[in-house]
Amino acid sequence: MKVGEQAPGFELPDTDGNAQAFETPAVVVFTCNHCPYALAWHDRLMDVARDYPDVNFYAINPNDAERYPRDSFAAMKERVNADAGWPMPYLRDESQDVARAYGARTTPDVFVTDADGVLRYRGAPDADHADEAQNAQWLRDALNGLRAREDIALPETEPVGCSVKWKP
Repeated sequence: MKVGEQAPGFELPDTDGNAQAFETPAVVVFTCNHCPYALAWHDRLMDVARDYPDVNFYAINPNDAERYPRDSFAAMKERVNADAGWPMPYLRDESQDVARAYGARTTPDVFVTDADGVLRYRGAPDADHADEAQNAQWLRDALNGLRAREDIALPETEPVGCSVKWKP
């Protein structure tokens, strides 16, 4: 999926077993429970979700749970229950169809859509997973651009993280 294209819709189960349907504007983050990059960016992404309540946020775990049990649906539930402050649904993409439709490559891989569902930003949350002071600035800049109805200054960055664990 490229910036400027229509984002595919989806409906996936959250950790409570409820179906969550894609609504715009949105931030879709492909993430997981075991990747050190995803874990390093976790708190920053959660803070962005809290700071932009007018945007729908979706954390999606597409990884093969057979080979990576820490990414199982049960492990996802445990993680959300251990951190009661999750401001977005944590969704399971068991079939990996949503991750394939988006072209997700890493955990995390961030996609921002406008109110019309058009992809406006794709990439990493910020320039350095190890530097909390970065504060998911690339993601924040994209969302601020959406709010101001302006072009996103940096519409695409290289997603950084562990590869999506595709099923054989």
